Amino acid sequence: MTAQNNNTLRHHLEAVKKGDRVFENAFQGISRMILEAGFEKVVVNAKTTYDFNIFRAGRKHTIGMYDEINSFVSFVKDAAEGGSSKEMAFVLVGEPGNGKTFFVEFLCGQYRNFLSSSKNRKYTFRFVGMDQMGNYGRIREIESQTYEDPMILAMNLFDDPEANRRFLADEAGFSEEDLERVYRNYRPLGADSGYIWNDLRMHLDDDMGAMLDRVQVIPVPMSETLGTLTGKYPAKDKITSSAVDLLGEESIQRLLHITDTNNPYRFDLRRGALARVGGGGIHFSDEIFKNKKDLVQVYLGVIQNRAIEIDGYRWPIDSMIIATSNNSEFNRFLAEKEEAPIVDRCRICYVSHNTNYKMQEGLTSYSIGGESKTTLTREELHQDPNLNYATSVSVVLTRLPRSEKLTPIETMKLAAGEVAGEKSIKALAEVIDTLGQEPDITKRFGQKGLGHRSLGRSIQILKESSETNEGRCMTAYDIFKALERVVLDYVVDTNERAKYLEDLKTGKKLYRERIMTEMFNAYMDEPFAIRKDVMNYVNMIIGIDAENLGPDRMWKYKDPQSGELRALKIDERYVKSVEERIGLKTEEQRASFRTSIRKIYGQKISVDPNYDFMDNLELVKAITDVRLKSDIAGAGSLIGALANRTNEENQKLYDRMIVTMLGKLGYCRTCATKTIEYFCTQEDES
Repeated sequence: MTAQNNNTLRHHLEAVKKGDRVFENAFQGISRMILEAGFEKVVVNAKTTYDFNIFRAGRKHTIGMYDEINSFVSFVKDAAEGGSSKEMAFVLVGEPGNGKTFFVEFLCGQYRNFLSSSKNRKYTFRFVGMDQMGNYGRIREIESQTYEDPMILAMNLFDDPEANRRFLADEAGFSEEDLERVYRNYRPLGADSGYIWNDLRMHLDDDMGAMLDRVQVIPVPMSETLGTLTGKYPAKDKITSSAVDLLGEESIQRLLHITDTNNPYRFDLRRGALARVGGGGIHFSDEIFKNKKDLVQVYLGVIQNRAIEIDGYRWPIDSMIIATSNNSEFNRFLAEKEEAPIVDRCRICYVSHNTNYKMQEGLTSYSIGGESKTTLTREELHQDPNLNYATSVSVVLTRLPRSEKLTPIETMKLAAGEVAGEKSIKALAEVIDTLGQEPDITKRFGQKGLGHRSLGRSIQILKESSETNEGRCMTAYDIFKALERVVLDYVVDTNERAKYLEDLKTGKKLYRERIMTEMFNAYMDEPFAIRKDVMNYVNMIIGIDAENLGPDRMWKYKDPQSGELRALKIDERYVKSVEERIGLKTEEQRASFRTSIRKIYGQKISVDPNYDFMDNLELVKAITDVRLKSDIAGAGSLIGALANRTNEENQKLYDRMIVTMLGKLGYCRTCATKTIEYFCTQEDES
């Protein structure tokens, strides 16, 4: 063979030297993949953290998990730089249904995509012409069982380390600096590769040229189903699982060919999950602490030594080990004190539920599904525009711990980065820090609550109900019944169940507030009518003391969103009635409230010119009430007008609102009618 053939070891060495191919360990590869995609600085729960773009790419990507992802990236980076992490496993511990397995599988998918580009591709080698050796029977080719990189072979061609370095310098032109970098990832050949290489040396009288002709460099197969490069080992039952599943075992078929019983190639390592990811892959152990003790002991050696050991033979592997476990299983494992050494070799990362209701809307849409829905009779199934909001808010409230400093709604709003009246984000940071001192993990912030699976079950219950199928619409109000059913059927702990049911009531109140603004928008025949009124109030209290205000009370200001000059008539009666609705009776209270709104305006607009104060529920509710009461004074209220449709004028108003809801607000006839009915009742009035 000549050097021009791209499957020779010499060609591979030249490609590595030029930079066309890479030689790096699993941690370096994963670290490079994450950091090359870039990251952004974000503020989460009053702390600056980093948001890595690679975890936000793709149609169905990870949402939230900022702390967990930061821990993982710092773990990988430390291992890539030779830190203590390289002798550890990364274990995600948390409640079921909070995205641990999804995160790992997403990471594995991204890593496979990364390795599929020609520069990042992983290579291994095989020995050919083995049937000519005499003691290998009809075995013609032997592939490295742990997918060792050809560079590992190149660093072990000679018994003398100096001879190897000279070979790399002379044959491939590696400089001293290159050699230093390459040798950082040095490891000996696996037992069988080393044994076969020695056999070849004796058979070919130490002729290095002839020996290298027997080596073929091949790309590592990328098939996900083969478990190569990224492999998952799920915890199996106690009887059928054994160390063989991880390490491999003696192969009867190979013993029929191999005459030398000392030959380590008689062990079939690919029978186990670890060898298949041994060449720079990711080994994912799902529910690691559910495995029986002897398998956990196997992991103990593999994590520390990064080697497969059978009968005294060793195969060094290059693999990142990542695992998951739920809280109860992990706590049971910790209770058995003699198992401490395995936990000592793990970087434990506690995964909390998502507590940001805005981000939860993305997770809820995953549960609802992106495909078009149909009823049992194959008719199109509509989705209430408030369904996602009602579901997201309710499940997030169940995940927020009770606190004396903050109400559940304040906690929810602050966790989503919104304004919560007078309460600052520092109050939330203090609550999180206090709970972080709890030795019982489940009492920490976001650790308990309805998970993604419970959310999925509630959507299923909603879809299967006769109301949904008859009305051909998944109405938002019905999700509360479905969530209640999930809490009653699946939550075992009495205290938790009582808390969750209370949280669902709070969720209903927030849904009620949402309906008020929707009704106002429908009444005004404009999708963002309430938003416009809220911004008018804000601009009025900014301009109320302006020097350039004339007797006509007109105030000119520059709109930060469009940059245009606008004129606004300041209506002091309107401003006062809004503030009375909020409960501000004295001048001092009003002045204090206005100052806080101006302060928020100053802070938010500079960062986000589109900020619209719609997260200030207290203000939005007050403005909605004032506008609804003043606009339909003749009918007493909008509720009265919609509930009593005996006269023609009220019927016209009802019909016009239904038309707006259908045409502009995304409702169907079923959810529009049900929403108006709910609006007219006194249920869930806070």
